[in-house]
Amino acid sequence: MTMPLQTPVSFVDVLIIGAGPAGLMCGNALAVAGGIEVKIIDQRPSKISVGHADGLQPRTIEVLQSYGLAERLLYEGNHMYMCAYYNPSRSGGIEFTTRVPDVSIPTARYPFKIALHQGAIEDAFLDSMAQHNLKVDRPVKPVAIELSRDQEELRSLSSYPIKVTLAHLNAATDADKLEVVYAKYVVGADGAHSWVRKAFGITMDGDQTNYVWGVVDMVPDTNFPDIRNKAAIHSMNGSLMIIPRESEKVRLYVQLSEKDIVDATTGRISKSKSSPESILEVARKTLHPFHISPLSDIEWWTIYMIGQRVASKFSVEDRVFIAGDACHTHSPKAGQGMNASMNDTHNLAWKIAQVLKGWANSSILRTYESERRKYAQDLIDFDKRFAALFSGKPRTSADQDGISHEEFFKAYRTAGGFTSGMNIHYSPSVIVNAKHQSCAETLVVGQRMLPQVFVRAADARPVEIQDLLPADTRFKILIFLGSMDEESRLVGINALADQLSSPTGFLRKYSTDGQASSSMFDLITIVAGRKENFNYLSVPLVFRSHWSKVLLDDTDVAGNKGGDGYKRFGISSESVTLVIVRPDGYIGMVAPADALGDVHEYFASFLLPCHRS
Repeated sequence: MTMPLQTPVSFVDVLIIGAGPAGLMCGNALAVAGGIEVKIIDQRPSKISVGHADGLQPRTIEVLQSYGLAERLLYEGNHMYMCAYYNPSRSGGIEFTTRVPDVSIPTARYPFKIALHQGAIEDAFLDSMAQHNLKVDRPVKPVAIELSRDQEELRSLSSYPIKVTLAHLNAATDADKLEVVYAKYVVGADGAHSWVRKAFGITMDGDQTNYVWGVVDMVPDTNFPDIRNKAAIHSMNGSLMIIPRESEKVRLYVQLSEKDIVDATTGRISKSKSSPESILEVARKTLHPFHISPLSDIEWWTIYMIGQRVASKFSVEDRVFIAGDACHTHSPKAGQGMNASMNDTHNLAWKIAQVLKGWANSSILRTYESERRKYAQDLIDFDKRFAALFSGKPRTSADQDGISHEEFFKAYRTAGGFTSGMNIHYSPSVIVNAKHQSCAETLVVGQRMLPQVFVRAADARPVEIQDLLPADTRFKILIFLGSMDEESRLVGINALADQLSSPTGFLRKYSTDGQASSSMFDLITIVAGRKENFNYLSVPLVFRSHWSKVLLDDTDVAGNKGGDGYKRFGISSESVTLVIVRPDGYIGMVAPADALGDVHEYFASFLLPCHRS
């Protein structure tokens, strides 16, 4: 490639290629972290405005809340509380079978899913990024990438070992077209046909199924009674899923016949062989005896063949990472695609930020692949079962080999913890240590911090603990002090305060300013006490960096919210327990106060001591 003599050259900490959900989550997280030079590009001339992904799972809503973005999407999106099931009737059409909560996990803070088109979700990220002076460069695509092979350069945090040549697709002249960017890290969030993945020869392992589906977004005219509920429909004509959307719209996922859509010469689906009208015609047959038609023009449609694949690796030399559809593809009907993609980079961004800031050893970057690739493999295994069940023929009196409603229903409910994101469980690693799990039995190390309402000791205001765990790159240290009513316990609590205040204690050893609550740690203290008589000033100073940081395990003044948090978490009120929550909201470790040495070792295994002048 011939470079113009005056090709612009720039240096960035992180170059993000692709501005879909995964790329925007990453860009926003790094922008919010502050002090990081980020560049994000996308080859599309503008953001998407209709179609594509359309659902947010309960865990993803929690994650978005940690960035301050959930309220907007909760307002704009449609909330799906119930799922209706329909199966073949003896008269030849379909009939109602049952209706159940769509989210059945008792720990769900948001016991519903949000249906909202991908463009609106991307807008929330774009607006947040703009507040931090980050915007997407469009239309720009990468045309060459080189990663240094010098091991010393790869190890050095001051080096820029990745050279990427970019092409500005709307450049007025050839001289303005090319740009060279040197980056410390590159995140390839550039979709299922990822240029980054292919540039490094990373393979996608898995299979292409023969399941073909059509998708139509429209405002419907119908007498189907569950059109505003999620609906899973099995008929002798095929299967159909209905997703009620924002602004009166619905999305139909319609099972199609392979022979009508697939090009015999290429083996690929051909959109020219289909149309929204032909998809709707199949939907009408599947919905019989109910009718459905669009009230106005169809907003968006597509067809797809289900592929179930996982990338052979998610990173190269801990410098180049791939995320989202670039490293896993699967069917959309379980509502995982956009959710999995955003959670990939939610997992990755804080690790990159801590390494760039000199807080953490670069070894933590390896946990991105170990945590998210295992999740992706589990997702594909689930998707294979779910897609086969949903696409299979239903059992009838004439066909006992088909899939029964009970079989489908059981599989869907069993997988609820996984599909909702609630039960994602990261395995033991340098940042996941379950040695003392027994001291907080239901706060599972490697899983998300559970929601729970406590009341602030200073003003009795109820607060949701998750709202005190923003995704701001800090570790949150939740200190469950237990009861402070007995004098005998105060001696031990004060001794712990002295230990944590010590310059050699982890709070100050890894703090940039030498303070206990700092840019690295945020301490929140939770006491087993009553709002009527507890004095928050009785808590040692190290445990109350601010008056709002002392909470009580008590109900609000109306008696409607909060209470029994210790009991729910399996924590004793007769001892002190530390719960370490990672910057992404997952529990890294729990430990009793008498195992403080193990907590020191946990942080020492990946954090770097700060050298203050």
